[in-house]
This record gives sequence, structure tokens and C-alpha cells, in this order.
Amino acid sequence: MNGKEGLLSLANIPELKRRLFYLFLGLAIYRFAVHIPAPGVNSEAFFELFQRAGGTLFGFLDIFSGGALRRFSVCALGVMPYISASIIMQLLTVVFPSIKEYYKEGPEGRRKIAYYTRYLTVVICLIQGFGMAVGLERMTTPSGLPIVAEPGMTFRILTALTLTAGTLFLVWLGEQMTEHGIGNGISMIIFSGIVAGIFPAIARSLKFVQTGEFSFFALLLILLLLFGILAFTCFMELAQRRIPVHYARRQVGRQIVGGQTSYLPLKVNTSGVIPPIFASSVLMFPATVASFVPISFFQELSKIFSPSSLFYNLIFVVLIIFFAYFYTAVIFNPKEVADNLKKWGGFIPGIRPGRQTEEFLEKVLTRITAIGAVYLAFICVLPNFLVFNLNIPFYFGGTSLLIVVGVSLDLIGQIEAHLLSRQYEAFIKHTKLKTR
Repeated sequence: MNGKEGLLSLANIPELKRRLFYLFLGLAIYRFAVHIPAPGVNSEAFFELFQRAGGTLFGFLDIFSGGALRRFSVCALGVMPYISASIIMQLLTVVFPSIKEYYKEGPEGRRKIAYYTRYLTVVICLIQGFGMAVGLERMTTPSGLPIVAEPGMTFRILTALTLTAGTLFLVWLGEQMTEHGIGNGISMIIFSGIVAGIFPAIARSLKFVQTGEFSFFALLLILLLLFGILAFTCFMELAQRRIPVHYARRQVGRQIVGGQTSYLPLKVNTSGVIPPIFASSVLMFPATVASFVPISFFQELSKIFSPSSLFYNLIFVVLIIFFAYFYTAVIFNPKEVADNLKKWGGFIPGIRPGRQTEEFLEKVLTRITAIGAVYLAFICVLPNFLVFNLNIPFYFGGTSLLIVVGVSLDLIGQIEAHLLSRQYEAFIKHTKLKTR
């Protein structure tokens, strides 16, 4: 199916058109909410101060809030507290097996997990909102202009409640987009926030070319490099190790089932974008503390943990590899997979069911996770090298690139699934008419 036929197919499917309309409507509402300022904060003064926070946790979070944190809008926290709560709930399955049982209970269990996740999101939002309010009260711009005109407990409580309400609204909006639109709504909100920063980056780059600070030939080479990185990222995100699984023939009642061969797909990047997020948050914490605490020790510590330093990048790589293995172990259990295969009569050719299958899966998973971890480290460290060593006038890559590619591939896959289901329905109707 070529591009023209694909567009015509989209136009001929009312259900898909309706879902795309809900998706774009939800994104438009989100982009409008980003520009609603939170009360009690001098937005212009905060924006001036924020220009110095590019290497701190605030600069990192602003990428995912679509500029809402830079403007200190009601959606300044974005959906990151919800993402953090979801990750914490997944990590708690290692400590509390009872939570893991909820994931196996089907829709009812998922509703319980969603219930606890929302409450944990509220707690995280209140803590972050109150902490940000306390920090803002102590901060001034380089020109001495205070960020908060009327500091006090009223401002702190109002800011915490406002930012919490903004995050909960985005979570609700994302759930509506998931239910009535197409794709995962929360992921699409993060995706649109990242994409919203691409166009200003392009405008800045063209401005640098016009002023002579950056040559057009150098910019063309960088764009070719970035397209190559994008293609490589797409390839790695789709890369899988397909392990053949054969199901023995067995009799169920009067029918004989089994006897076919399928595949167990193991993604090279099983852990997804979680390792870079965790690693970035850990490393940027000292710089964030230094921005609130004007003590010389913390100021020196923030220089050591600057993204331009060699020490920062080395620790960054180590943390990404560590979290890649840790999170893969959390979400994929070889013993459970081996037991399920044995239960349903499946086996890997040449490998005995049970313990040997578990050991084989652990061995394969360890090897492909190593490849995935090195790939993540390369993608996340490369932007720092380009920006700080080659003086690239914009930031591209890392966690934001992984999210954009992952969400785009998921959205394309769901649209193709709708198109295929439509073609299948048309085929069934045509077959029924011929048999009459």
C-alpha cells in the first residue's frame, strides 16, 4: 500500500477518522493548558531565571512538559509524576508479590493498580509542588527581581494544589485520548511536548546560519548525521531476537491441537526509555540542589556533574547499563515464561522444558540486554558530545529521541492495525456474499 492509497483508506474509515479527531483535539487542549500561568509567580522573572537551569533536573523535566515548566503554568509538572508513580508500582512488584498478583487478575487487577497509581501520583505532585514553591520563594533573578511577590504558606499550599490539579487533568485527558482516540494518551502528551520544542530549535539554527555563527554546509552535515541517528534508532527499537517455540501435538477432547511452530520475540531494548530517565534524574539531582542552596560545596559539585564533564558522561553510561539490566529483570521473568511454555506444551527445539529453558532464556536475555544497554548509552551520550564539543546550536537525541521514535512506531502500528481490520472485515463480507 503506497502513501496515496493509505491516505484514501484513512478517509474511508469513519471509526479511524473519529479516533484521530479525538487525538488531535486532546493534543490541542493540552497545548492550550500549557500556556495557562500558575498564580503567585512572576512568569517573566521565572523564565529569565530558568535560562540558567538547562543542565538541572528542571531543564530535563521541561523537555517532557513541552515548555510548561519554563512558563510555570498550571501543567508545570506535566505527566512525569504519573510516570514516576507507574514505575514505582512496577518496581514494588519485586518487593511485594501481592502487587504482582494484581497484574494477573485481568481488568479488575488493572483497575486496582490504576487506583493506587493515581493516589501515589497525588502524593508525588503535592511533595514536588510544595518543594518547588519553597524553593521559588528564596530565588531571585540576576537583576534582583523576586520570583514570588507574596511568599508564605498560602502561596505554598496554593502552588502545590494548582500543580497537582494540572497533572491530574493531564492524566485524565490522556486516559480519554487512550479510550476515544488512538495510541496511548499519556505517551502522546509527552510526545507532543517534545515535538513542540523541535520547531524553535530549527528556527534558532536557521538564525545562526543567517548571522554567520554557523555555516550552512556544517548544518547540512549535522542534519545528515541526525537523520542517520534517527534511522539507527528506529532499527534498534524494532530489533528482536526471535526464539522458535514448537508446540507438541496433543488431544483435547476429540480435537488434536498443537503441532505448529511460533516465535518468542525478545526485544533488544527490552527496558525501553526507563534507564535514561532514571540515570538522568539521579545525575541531575546535585545540580538541582545547587540551584536552591547557595553553598560553595554544592556549587562545585554541580560543576562536576555538569553534562559537559567527562565524569558525568562516564557515570551516565554506567547508570544506564545498570538500570537497563535492573528494569529488564523486573518486567521479564524467564522462570515464569519457561513455566508457561511447559504448561501449554511448548518447547524450544534442542532445549529441555523447565529449568534448561529458563537458563537458556536468561542467557539470551543477558546478551541482547548488553546490546540494548550500549545502544541506549550511545544515543544518550552522543547529544552531549555534539552540543558541548562540536558546538551544535540545538539539542537532539537522548531520551527525547527514544520517546519520539517509540511513540511514533506505536502510533503507526495501531493505524495499520485499524486498516488491516477494515480490509479483513471487507474480505469477510465479500466472501459471505459469494457463498450465498
